[in-house]
Amino acid sequence: MSIVVKKAKNQIVEAVEKAFKTAIEKGLLPEGEHAPVIIEVPADSAHGDYSTNAAMASARVFRMAPVKIAEIVRDCIVTDGTYIASCETAGPGFLNFRLNSDYYSDILKDALEKKEQYGHSDIGKGQSVLVEFVSANPTGPMHIGNARGGALGDVLSEILIWAGYRTEREFYVNDAGNQIEKFGLSLDIRYRQIFDPSIEMPEDAYLGQDIIDHAKAFYEQYGDKYLNVPDEERKKALIDFALPKNIKALEEDLLKYRIKYDNWFRESTVHANGSVQRVLKLLKESGYTYEKDGALWFMAEKFGCDKDFVLVRSNGIPTYIVPDIAYHYNKLVERGFDRAINILGADHHGYVPRLKAALQAIGIDPERLIVILMQMVRLVRGGEVVKASKRSGKAITLVTLLEEVPIDAARFFFNLREANTHLDFDLDLAVENSSKNPVYYCQYAHARICSIIKRVSARLDEIKTEPKFELLDTPEERELIKHIASLTEEIEFAAKNLDPSRITKYAIDLATAFHKFYNANRVDVEDKDLFKARLCLCIAVRDVMKNILNMMKVDAPEVM
Repeated sequence: MSIVVKKAKNQIVEAVEKAFKTAIEKGLLPEGEHAPVIIEVPADSAHGDYSTNAAMASARVFRMAPVKIAEIVRDCIVTDGTYIASCETAGPGFLNFRLNSDYYSDILKDALEKKEQYGHSDIGKGQSVLVEFVSANPTGPMHIGNARGGALGDVLSEILIWAGYRTEREFYVNDAGNQIEKFGLSLDIRYRQIFDPSIEMPEDAYLGQDIIDHAKAFYEQYGDKYLNVPDEERKKALIDFALPKNIKALEEDLLKYRIKYDNWFRESTVHANGSVQRVLKLLKESGYTYEKDGALWFMAEKFGCDKDFVLVRSNGIPTYIVPDIAYHYNKLVERGFDRAINILGADHHGYVPRLKAALQAIGIDPERLIVILMQMVRLVRGGEVVKASKRSGKAITLVTLLEEVPIDAARFFFNLREANTHLDFDLDLAVENSSKNPVYYCQYAHARICSIIKRVSARLDEIKTEPKFELLDTPEERELIKHIASLTEEIEFAAKNLDPSRITKYAIDLATAFHKFYNANRVDVEDKDLFKARLCLCIAVRDVMKNILNMMKVDAPEVM
C-alpha cells in the first residue's frame, strides 16, 4: 500500500490499541486481551474512511455489550498528531474513522511527486517469477483462447513487476512430439500431392491452407529434390523449412499484440540436454514408479490423483508429460525461479495435478508451480455468437481479430473478467466510440484531462504558491483522492491473487470518479488557490490513469 495509506492505517491501529489499554488502566474495561485491530474500508463511504470491528470481536473477552465497548474505546482515543479527524461508533459496535485534510493532501503530494512510479510496491521482495503463457502450437495460427491468454499473461507479468517481483515472460515452443510428427506428415503429403494429386490426405492431418502454402514454397525452392528420398529425410527437411517460419510468424503476431517475451524456450532443448532422461532417473529413484505391461508407470494415486499414468510406453518412447516435467524441473531447479506461473486452457484441469504430483515426487514443492486455468471466450456480434471473420469468412484467429478490433480494445476486453470465468467478447462494443465501451471510457478520461490542462495552461503563471489541497473537500474530490490512494493496494491484491481484472476495473472506476468530479466541480474557477488545487488533482488523475493504461499496454491518448 502507499506510504500515506500505510501511515494512516498504522495510526488508527495504534490509537485503538492505546485506547483499549487506557480504558483497562482506568477501570472502564476489565483486564483482558482485546481482539486484533483489523482495518477495513466501509462499504458505504458515508460511514467514514476506515472502520474496525475490534470492539465487537472483544465482547467475549470483556463480557460486555459490543456497543458499550466501542463507546468506551472511542472516548479514550487520542488523535493528536495523526490523520484521524474523528471516531464514531456505529451499528452493533463498529468504530468508524474519518481522516483529516492532511491525509488527502499527502496522498496527492505523493502521487504528484512519484508520477510514473506511483503505485509501485515491494511486496514481491525481488522473488523471481517465470510467467509462461500462450505457448501456442507452432503448427498453426493462434486462436481466440491464445488471444485471451496473451493479454492476461502479459498484464499479469507487468503487475508482478510493479509489485516488486523479478518477472520474466516465456513462450514454450512445442517443437517435438506427436504434433510435430503430424505436422511433418501433413507437409509431406501436400508436397507429394504437387506431383501426384491422387494422394489422399488423412482426416486427422493438419488441413489448413498454411500447410499447402508451406509445401508450395518448399517446392518452389527445392523442386523435386526431396521427392524420392527416404520418407523421414523428406519430412525432416519439410519441418526444418516450415517450422522456423511458423515460429517467426508467432513472434511477429505477438509483437503486433504488444507482447515481447524474454525467453522462447524450445521443447527440443529438454530432449537434447538430457533433462528428460534426468527426470526419469529421478522419478525412478523416488520409489514412485513401477513397470506394468512393459511400460513405466508413475504412482499418481499416492499424491491424490484419480489414477496412475504412464511415463514411458512399452516401445520405450516417453509420453507427452515427461518433457513437461523436465521443462518445469528446468524452470524451478536448473534455472532456479522461485515460482513458475502457467496460464493454460480449462481443458488442462486433469493435467495439472499429475504434473504437480510428479514434481513433488522428485523433491520440488508443488506450491511453487501455480497454474491459472482460463475459461473459454465467445465472440459476440449483434447479440449472436460468431466464429467466422467478417472480412475473410474464415475462423477468427488472433490475427483476424486484430483486423476487426483495435489492439487497445482487445487487450482491455480480455482482462475485463477473472481468468476462471467465461468471457463474452462483444465485437460491436469493442469498436464503439462511446462511454459504453470501457476502454474508450478510460482513454477519454485521460484525453479530457489533457484537454483541461492545455486549456488553462495560460493561467499557470498566475500561481506561484504551493497548492492548498485542504480546499479539496467536496464529496466528489474526496472520493477521487481516495481512489488514487487505493492504487498500490489494488496492484498488490492483483499480484497476490493473480487477477489482472482488478486493475481493469480500477481504471474504469477511476474514470467514473473523475467524470463525477468534473461534472460537479469547475476546474477553471476565479479563486486562484482552488483553481491550482483542482488542476493538481486533475494532473494526479491523469498520471495515475496513464500508469494503469501503460501497465496494460493500452494507449493513453491526449486527444480523442
